[in-house]
Amino acid sequence: MFYQIYPRSFADSDGDGIGDLRGIRDKLGYLELLGVDALWICPVMRSPMADGGYDVADPRDIDPLFGGMAAMVELIAEAHDRGLKVTMDLVPNHTSDQHPWFAAALAAAPGSRERERYIFRDGRGPDGATPPNNWPSIFGGPAWTRVIEPDGRPGQWYLHIFAPEQPDLNWANPEIAADFEQTLRFWLDRGVDGFRLDVAHGMAKPDGLPDMERVETKMLVHDDDDPRFNNPAVHEIHRRIRKVLDEYPDAVSIGEVWVDDNTRFGEYVRPDELHLAFNFRLAETPFDADAVRAAIDNSLAAVAPVGAVPTWTLSNHDIAREVTRYGGGPVGVARARAMMMVELALPGAVFIYNGAELGLPNVDDLPEAALRDPVWERSGHTERGRDGCRVPIPWEGAAPPFGFSTGESWLPMPPEWAASTVEAQLEALGSTLSLYRMAIELRGVRPEFAGPRVEWYGSPAGCLAFRRPGGLVCVLNASPVPIALPPGDVLLASAPSENGQLAANAAAWLV
Repeated sequence: MFYQIYPRSFADSDGDGIGDLRGIRDKLGYLELLGVDALWICPVMRSPMADGGYDVADPRDIDPLFGGMAAMVELIAEAHDRGLKVTMDLVPNHTSDQHPWFAAALAAAPGSRERERYIFRDGRGPDGATPPNNWPSIFGGPAWTRVIEPDGRPGQWYLHIFAPEQPDLNWANPEIAADFEQTLRFWLDRGVDGFRLDVAHGMAKPDGLPDMERVETKMLVHDDDDPRFNNPAVHEIHRRIRKVLDEYPDAVSIGEVWVDDNTRFGEYVRPDELHLAFNFRLAETPFDADAVRAAIDNSLAAVAPVGAVPTWTLSNHDIAREVTRYGGGPVGVARARAMMMVELALPGAVFIYNGAELGLPNVDDLPEAALRDPVWERSGHTERGRDGCRVPIPWEGAAPPFGFSTGESWLPMPPEWAASTVEAQLEALGSTLSLYRMAIELRGVRPEFAGPRVEWYGSPAGCLAFRRPGGLVCVLNASPVPIALPPGDVLLASAPSENGQLAANAAAWLV
């Protein structure tokens, strides 16, 4: 079980209002108590922070904002002492525009070795003033920016699928793969246990960079036929990465793969490619029993032909928190608790986003002046972006910043989170944190969770029920009324069950 940490928002050790690695180290006891097996730490490498660290200027160093290399070495060592593995984010698709390679590319001439590390092209039209193709950026606006050449004239364009500060690398250039292999070994040799690979369905671009037939203008959205992603050559890149990881027998690679077609998704987790790939079906599914069942079936079917392990997540740093997606308020919390129990009852690897165990909602009313996501600026202030799910974690106390920092938190924290702090929930038996702790513990020790399959039960309308081969039965009541539980002893329930009835918006485990 992985616990995703957004470092800026987890715990601040030095009072600057931004979370850091020593803050994470200070909270390892909490993560040990929660019962997770591994940490996934979002990017902490050197970066100008144009996109929260996903614009990397030096992939083999830690940014001073997060405490520098010494803090990372200390964190890895103490995490290992506590039996926790450490996986870190790597960003193979692009670099920061502050990376030395990109500075060299801007200073060099078209066709030079320096420019061949990125994707530079001449513009269209008689004066080259039109972008090389019609691709939009995922963050809004065109995916191309024109540069001023060393002689002062407007010149070529460079590709950036994300922000202009994130130029795409040219993975057709062997130098890129060779350098990335150095980065992998650099961190593996320092004790990192694996990597979450950002945009793992990216990197490879189609020959000729053809125009898109249908230009999707909605922020952060694309489909399987989008030429910017999921090109066949990406699989050879993953095979090269896997060869390096195979030199370190316990290392794991986890890909961010936004691919809907099951056959194409499964290709990423063939035995010689990624160990795991994020499947976002549950995170994209509403609180509806039929939809949840379809998402589970789909996710299992996607990996079964290649014998890979399924993955499950309800939220992350790019997705609105589940409490808000399921309706917000007490109903949203109840449904999020229930869906957590469904998720943890499934076979495979589970990823928990920091704060989900506290039942935190999105903060969708952040002041405009506080917004940091590049989506906000790139959309002309029409899309608020992802900051609402990145508000810092409340640890203790009755007022912001709730022990997150001794200074002012980088994003403001709602005063009403006083009831949701770790301190407030830790010893409260009915709290969401206590439910997570009990569920994680049971999942790890009970033999009823054994087996790779899910066997569906008949269930009332608006509900679902499935059995694991080991004997666990999971029931979800997504209907508006209580339902009768099937035979068995209740192992755990997300809401009190009385007289053999399961409340609406609740789930239960039976043995």
